[in-house]
Amino acid sequence: MRILLLSHYYAPETGPPQLRWSALVRDLVAAGHEVHVVAPAPHYPTGRLLSGEDPAQVGHAHPGQHGETVHRVRFRPSTGSARSLLLDQIVSAADTVRTAWRRRRELRPEVVVATVPGLPTALAGRAVATLLRAPLVLEMRDAWPDILGGAASGDCGPGRAAVRAVLVRAVWAGVTWLQRSADLVVTTTDSFAATLRRRRVARVVTVRNAHHGLADPPPSTLTPRPGGPLRVVYVGTVGRAQGLETAVRAAQLARQGGVDVRLRVVGTGARLAPVRSLARELQAPVEFVGPVTRDQVTQHYDWCDTFLVCLRDWPGLASTVPSKLYEALALGLHVSASATGETAAIIRETGAGFATAPGDAQALARAWGALAETGPQQDIARMSSWVDGHASESGAAEVLLAALADLADSGHERVGV
Repeated sequence: MRILLLSHYYAPETGPPQLRWSALVRDLVAAGHEVHVVAPAPHYPTGRLLSGEDPAQVGHAHPGQHGETVHRVRFRPSTGSARSLLLDQIVSAADTVRTAWRRRRELRPEVVVATVPGLPTALAGRAVATLLRAPLVLEMRDAWPDILGGAASGDCGPGRAAVRAVLVRAVWAGVTWLQRSADLVVTTTDSFAATLRRRRVARVVTVRNAHHGLADPPPSTLTPRPGGPLRVVYVGTVGRAQGLETAVRAAQLARQGGVDVRLRVVGTGARLAPVRSLARELQAPVEFVGPVTRDQVTQHYDWCDTFLVCLRDWPGLASTVPSKLYEALALGLHVSASATGETAAIIRETGAGFATAPGDAQALARAWGALAETGPQQDIARMSSWVDGHASESGAAEVLLAALADLADSGHERVGV
């Protein structure tokens, strides 16, 4: 099978989308399939071409790590703001369509896969699949368009609010049309798959995010620290959807209640500056490490007593499960969550820790106070078993391969191949 993957994020960049597709492409190639990837030159998370990368690669193809062929397209340098990120994605999506058309005789895909984040990539996928007469697989890593309600919220004047409401309705309609027009939609959670089926999206399959192993994983059990502080670590994006302000407030409330708690934030994002500012204002016990490489994250996992998962109470986020949760489960880390929906259900099902209502800083502070008294008591065996059954790299690849093969076979039948 000849598979064409369109993505705004790809190796050697590091991040959840890059790790997911690197593992999936590895297994697709190992199974004997020909994979071509169209992606911009590596520029995540800085928004600039990564150090050591050749600017001349744009417009050219090169072998990937796993035997795939990677076609590099243009990008627009970004600053991290929503506007600059969207413009970057639009530039790359437009060049993706141009590149796929120019190289159509080389690509000849039997299936086109377009993966979101990067909503313009979904549009590019629709265009490329139509131009090259191949079925379209649309992967929705987040609960679009449901997440729009929260992402578009914020204080603004009546005029801007009216314009924003019109834009939200337009994007909602457009994304829903793209999902219904796709030959297959891939989600990462069962709950969002069910939502799409209720919206008359004909073919939906869940391919969960997987745990991706660390080169030097921390011990599977936490070292007891009698009488020491409660060490909480957050590793990941510091964005609007995460709402880390809740955790900052909870850390300060717990400290005021006599709990010796330390919160460490590892990562960056659009909300890093406001979250830092809030921590300074409250004099909360929070330290900010900034982004780290994949091989450096182990030391932070080893440091912590509990791993924080934080999501806002937005429409759509109840159907979202952060990929870092699977990593915490596989490593046996105790999990503290400020989240609801499928994320909270998994934490309770696996015995990994606790989940408080999103946005409730007092509830999170109380839970940390109780944890400081009892110490972590997660069910490591149950967590590991759940990951093996639901979030392994091989399992994700098997589900995706079966869905793609079925789609390709049905396409052959339609054209009489």
